[in-house]
Amino acid sequence: MESAKHAGDAAVAVSKAYGVETMFTLSGGHVFPLYDGAVHEGMRILDVRHEQSAVFAAEATARLTRKPGLAVLTAGPGVTNGVSGVATAHFNGSPVVVLGGRAPRSRWGSGALQEMDHPPLLGPITKLAFTSSDAETLGQDVELAFRTAVAPHRGPVFLDMHMDDLFSPSTVHEVETQTPSPLEPDPDSLAAIARLIAEAERPVLVYGSDVWMERAEEAARDFAETWRLPVIPNGQGRGVLPAGHDLLVTRARGLAFSQADLVVVVGTPLDFRLGYGWFGGKDGAPLAKVVHIADAPSQLATHMQPVASAAGDLSVVFWGLTAACGEAGVKPDHHAAWVSRLADAAAAAIAGDADLLAADSDPIHPMRIYGELGKVLDDDAVVIGDGGDFVSYAGKYVEPRRPGNWLDPGPYGCLGTGLGYAIAARLARPSAQIVLLMGDGAAGFSLMDVDTLVRHRLPVVMVCGNNGIWGLEKHPMRMLYGYDVAADLQPQCRYDQVVTALGGGGELVTRPSEIGPALRRAFDSGVPYMVNIATDPEIAYPRNTTGV
Repeated sequence: MESAKHAGDAAVAVSKAYGVETMFTLSGGHVFPLYDGAVHEGMRILDVRHEQSAVFAAEATARLTRKPGLAVLTAGPGVTNGVSGVATAHFNGSPVVVLGGRAPRSRWGSGALQEMDHPPLLGPITKLAFTSSDAETLGQDVELAFRTAVAPHRGPVFLDMHMDDLFSPSTVHEVETQTPSPLEPDPDSLAAIARLIAEAERPVLVYGSDVWMERAEEAARDFAETWRLPVIPNGQGRGVLPAGHDLLVTRARGLAFSQADLVVVVGTPLDFRLGYGWFGGKDGAPLAKVVHIADAPSQLATHMQPVASAAGDLSVVFWGLTAACGEAGVKPDHHAAWVSRLADAAAAAIAGDADLLAADSDPIHPMRIYGELGKVLDDDAVVIGDGGDFVSYAGKYVEPRRPGNWLDPGPYGCLGTGLGYAIAARLARPSAQIVLLMGDGAAGFSLMDVDTLVRHRLPVVMVCGNNGIWGLEKHPMRMLYGYDVAADLQPQCRYDQVVTALGGGGELVTRPSEIGPALRRAFDSGVPYMVNIATDPEIAYPRNTTGV
């Protein structure tokens, strides 16, 4: 028998109007009316084994589909378990709405089960965190949450609702969703940037995640190709220029950033991943001039002073900048020698890696895994990284062939995103290969959600780089102190047997020659499958920064 209409129906109806197709959750009594509303409205409910995975899945949905994601968390520990996911969405600028249960209004202050005032906890890591006013206005409050989440600069919004309000009758709120009006950049700022490009002999473009999230990937590619500007991608900017493009100089990153005289950073913060915005100054070269371009003024750097900046809808920025470069007399020939130098350096780096990508060393060198993986990835494969050193290799050796096909935790660096991201990726891209690359440390955070993949019939290939240590900590501790503590894991731990026990498939690989066949078996299996690869713990990723 169908239940009566209530505030939960109103909340779900608004969510559907904003394009939400899946509610990610872990069952809790405080939010039963939201589940009932999903049944009434025909929305998919996907339940996980830990609330963090629900929020991570909602965040990955937002990043892959560029529509808002929805997570529903029960009161108290349900909400607090999701905090790391909300923080990750905050740092990634992901439009996620988290609807939380809340102890009954009629019992508030009496010590009801899981009674907690959540918004003060979520406030610092959301665009907005608030409690719904009452049952009758709940639909309007949910609309405010979604409208706020998708407005530039995108980000998470938290709304909790008293349990008795959710169960109460409520009229369904009619929604007329509106796409935010494009923010027009200042034309004088674009003209100033164009003049800097015209003067530069060694320019570099950096494309970040917001280029993809702003649906500006075509405009960004056209801009680089029109003016023959070399590009280094960052985060989900990967794939804007596909693997093999002659202007993609990721493998010459060190040379580009140390010798550039102008770096134009678009759609990503000037954070630790980009040396905090300091480029050039190596081998006698002067410091580079830095331009920062963002989708909203709030995202422009304040810790350092770029020589120029602009904020606005990024497609509009690229179109306006193309016109401004024409007026400024930008000549691709002026920096052609620099582009050629970077291309040669990138090609040399790729050639120089060939031996290690095919290494037969015992124990296995982690680079051999990427040599084998590159042979079996399809053009539309979605690659997800969840880990430290092992996933750093992925960032170097896995180059997406299409935009929107790379997911990592982003600048917050939260481990445990992987299973939630994989769940969302399989739903968002049902026909594509979904590959989750995880370190053995990261596996410990979320591997139980393989059960979620199995229950919901979501095949994913998991590749675990298993070196039996916390590599990001063990090697630096040795360097600092001559010893290490709290940095060892169980050597060759059988994470693959955990996956098998949960209903998937898997195997342990200990010899280089076994990697390729194991990967092919994984892709052919049609089930969640882990290739658990024992790698050499003595090999540390050659990083230039620890993020400090």
